[in-house]
Parts: sequence; C-alpha cells; structure tokens
Amino acid sequence: MTGLSLIIAFVIAIIVMILAISKFKIHPFLSIMSVSLLLGLAAGIPLVDVKVDGVVKTQGLANVIGAGFSGTFTSIGIVIILGALIGTILEKTGAALKLADMVVKLVGKKRPELAVLLMGWIVSIPVFCDSGFVILNPIRKSMVKRTGSSSVAMTVALSAGLYISHVLIPPTPGPIAAANTLGVGDNLLLVIGLGTLCSIFPLIAGLFYAKYIGKIVKSDDETENSHEVVQSYDDLVKAYGKLPSAFKSLSPIVVPILLMGIASVASMMKITGNLGSVLAFLGTPIIALAVGTIFGIITLASAKRMNEFYDMTNETLKVVGPILFVTASGGVLGKVIAVSGLVTFITDNASVFQVIGIFFPFLLAAILKTAQGSSTVAITTTAGILAPMLPALGLNTPILSVLTVMAIGAGAMTISHANDSYFWVVTNFGEMSPAKGYKTHTVMTLILGLATILEVFLLSLVLG
Repeated sequence: MTGLSLIIAFVIAIIVMILAISKFKIHPFLSIMSVSLLLGLAAGIPLVDVKVDGVVKTQGLANVIGAGFSGTFTSIGIVIILGALIGTILEKTGAALKLADMVVKLVGKKRPELAVLLMGWIVSIPVFCDSGFVILNPIRKSMVKRTGSSSVAMTVALSAGLYISHVLIPPTPGPIAAANTLGVGDNLLLVIGLGTLCSIFPLIAGLFYAKYIGKIVKSDDETENSHEVVQSYDDLVKAYGKLPSAFKSLSPIVVPILLMGIASVASMMKITGNLGSVLAFLGTPIIALAVGTIFGIITLASAKRMNEFYDMTNETLKVVGPILFVTASGGVLGKVIAVSGLVTFITDNASVFQVIGIFFPFLLAAILKTAQGSSTVAITTTAGILAPMLPALGLNTPILSVLTVMAIGAGAMTISHANDSYFWVVTNFGEMSPAKGYKTHTVMTLILGLATILEVFLLSLVLG
C-alpha cells in the first residue's frame, strides 16, 4: 500500500484508535498497540525480517513493534520517573504549598486572580495539575473570603495556571515525553525556556477570561462561612508541621534547570577537558533530574519524613507506569509510520503539508485530547505519530522541533470536558455544576489552546 491509500489507512487508523479509547473505553495502551499492528499489516510491512545475503534489509513487523517500544523506554523512562518523583516529594512535604505562599506574597492579595494563576503555573511544573488543584484549593478558598473576589474567577484562574505549565513545561511527564520523542530531549533547557515563553499568551488570556466569567457565573462556595474556609487552610498548613524553607522548596526544580543551563553555556563556549566532561554529564537531563531528586530527598529528610520515602516512590511508580507504557505504545505507532512509507509519501508531497506547518501538530493533539480526555495521552501519542514526519513538515530544526512540542501541548489543552478527570476535579472542588463547568473550565481550555497556538505560530515566524 502506497500513496493516497496509505494516507487513508492512516486516517482510518487514527479514527479507530480514538473510538476505541473514547467510545469503547479500551485502555490507550491496548488501543494504540492494536492500531499500530493493524496499520503495519495494512501498509504491507513484512511479517518477518527480509534478508539479502544474510543482512537484514527490511525489519519484520514484530521487530518494528519491539524497536519502537524499547527505543522509547531507552530515551525517556528514567527522566519521566525522576520528574514525577520530584513532584511527589514537593507535594508530600508541603514544598508545593510553600511555593504557592511565595507567589501570593510576591503578587499581593490585591490581585488575587493573578496570584492564584501564577501560583498554579509554578506548582504544576513538577506536580500534576489534578493534584495541584487539590493541594492549592484551600488557599483559593481562603483568598476568596479574605479578598471578597469571585470564587468562579479564582477557580478558573487557578485551573488555567495549573493547566498551562502541565502541558508546556518539563519536568511534567507529557512535555518531557514529547521532547524526547521528537529528538530534543537532550536540549531540555530550551524546551523549558520556550515552554515558559509560550505561557505568556495563555496566562494573559486565562487571567482576562477568569475575571470576565467570574462576573457572570456564581458557585456554591461563595455563600459558605468564611471562618470554616480559612480554618481548612490553616489545618492544611498544620498537617505539614513547619513548611520547608524557600531554598528547600525551590532547589529540586531550580538546580536541574541551572545544571542544564550551565552545560549549554559550556557547550557554546566549547569548554573541553575534564571540566567540560563533568559539566556535560551533570547537564544531561537524567543526571540533572537525579540531582534535583537528591535535593528533594534532603527536603524530605529535613521534614523528618524519610520513613515515607519508600511509599512515595512506590506511589510515583504506580502513577508513572501507565504514562510510560502509553508513551512507549506511541513510539510503536511512530515506528510503524516511519517504516510504512507514509513519511516518504509526505516528503514527496511536502509542499502540501508544509502549508499546514505548525498547526498540524496542534490539530492532531486537539482531536486526540477532545476525544479521549487525557492531555498526557494526547501529547505522547501525537509526538509518536509526528516524530518520523518532522522533516517532511519542515519542522526538524531544534527550535521548530521544540515549538512542535509547544504546539502539541496547545492542542492537548483543547478542550477539557466530561471525559477528562481534570474537568471533574475543577468543577467538584470549585463547587460548580457540570453545566457551569462547561461555561467556565471547558471554554477556558479552548481559549488557552487557541492563545497558545497563536503565540507558537508567531514565534515560529520569528525563530523558525
């Protein structure tokens, strides 16, 4: 199968995958693996290796699947695990709460929506947005009562801040996975930098929409007793005992960034010898995040909670496991696509696809996100599909590859509704009915996605 028929088979495969995940509730891992196998068969990939004079010229389908799966684990597994473990430590020690308090003090209580927006954006860099909302919700509620601001505005602002960094900035697993899959995992500092830059438009859009919708929609918790809400926040702080210091809270995130930054500078300055080797080693994402994890463990030890470290690690592995397997299955689909001849067809007709350019990753991720609910699944699956296509789409330079990660993240925000667990976290903890959730949270995620892809597009014109 070649040419247009192969494109049609690819589109059908994507539709089947979406229906399997969203309508028939088949786990994404099984859905993606099954579709990869069927697409490989339809594309005519041989069942066994084809050898010429004893040398493998064409891999068999089984080996293609194995190579796609193992290759993804090789490049990304440890990075995702360490990033998630840092997030768990920050959450359990109260360091995430400390980071939130620092933002509130920096911005001030007179700008409560901006405070919770930035609070969420910072906390969700290492912590999943679902967990982040649960952690920060007591602060949101107490600020509503202390400032007299709209509860809905505060809910939307907090959920927006959490969501933006969740899909754009490592060490959240989704962006890390996409960066590695698209070949820019070793340049994680650039991904973090552009992720931060690409957060500007959606942060502004989220803030304005939060203030706007807060004047229109009212939630139940705006009539609650102020003393009870403030007490719940105080109880949360007391549960941690004494919160970690600012240094201990920041170091697990900042130290890896600094190490990667120093390594990049050393590379640009062409520092060689033992010093250059050491800096390059420490700046490797795996090692940098490992050092960040050590700083997290120091924070854990100072909180006298080392006895919980085993359970924290175990809990993290349970959370990360499904992400790793879905990511690896996305790698399988990408490998099948690469071997099938689809990339060759796209390359031969590159002018057609390059017209879509950076919007193609956005649209594909948006379709997957809206259909099946999980932003991480949308990100990892889209990255796996796109990896072999980047040269044909004209997106294979380091900058454009990172912007492709951002475009995928933008699509993975668009849109969050009833099939997304985050939708229910926001509506339930924000004390809104599902109907109000659609008017507030769902519309907000659409606005965030569009604002992000607009900024990504503009940056691609300037930097590309």
